[in-house]
Amino acid sequence: MERKSYPASLQTKQTLASALKELMAQKPMEKISIQEITALCGMRRQIFYYHFEDIYDLMRWMFQQEEVSLLQKREGALLWQEGILLLFQYLEENRAVCLCALNSLGRDTIKRFFNADIYAVIGRTITQMAEEVGYADETGPAGGLKLLTHFYVVSLAGIMESWLLGEIDQSPQELVDFFDLMLKDFMRGAELRLGGKEYLPNHHDC
Repeated sequence: MERKSYPASLQTKQTLASALKELMAQKPMEKISIQEITALCGMRRQIFYYHFEDIYDLMRWMFQQEEVSLLQKREGALLWQEGILLLFQYLEENRAVCLCALNSLGRDTIKRFFNADIYAVIGRTITQMAEEVGYADETGPAGGLKLLTHFYVVSLAGIMESWLLGEIDQSPQELVDFFDLMLKDFMRGAELRLGGKEYLPNHHDC
């Protein structure tokens, strides 16, 4: 049976999550114990188990709350570029914590976090841009618009992950500008194709 979340219970969860986040910035997940978390909070171990099954359950809840917080910030963003830059800012501010989760649980865990947020930021924009140039499932391959969105979400998530790992040197702004150019070039090419013209990339755009 799912437990109800009362204000006091939510505050306890947030306190436990803050302690975990502090420890994740210092050491790998496998070296963090529930005893350390509860001691840092001044709580008994039983309180931890009342709210969470184990440390990984706490970590999943922590990232879910981070996602809610990011969503609230994104509501004020006028452009998808601003929303993606907010994600980069989160990764920069929480690099040690995200790396700890990534190294402990593998790339898929963090990538799922990226994918959900990136889709929320860019999915509607791709649909709007496609509608403006007349690109839709009726004019392209079956399911093409959904596949196009998935392609850009997964690609951008992979780039953000590589940036987090230090595998690429470009700044967040440079990466956002690169994806903006890619997306606009695709839409421009789709518009010309639908108009029966051939699209040749403009090197001045690069």
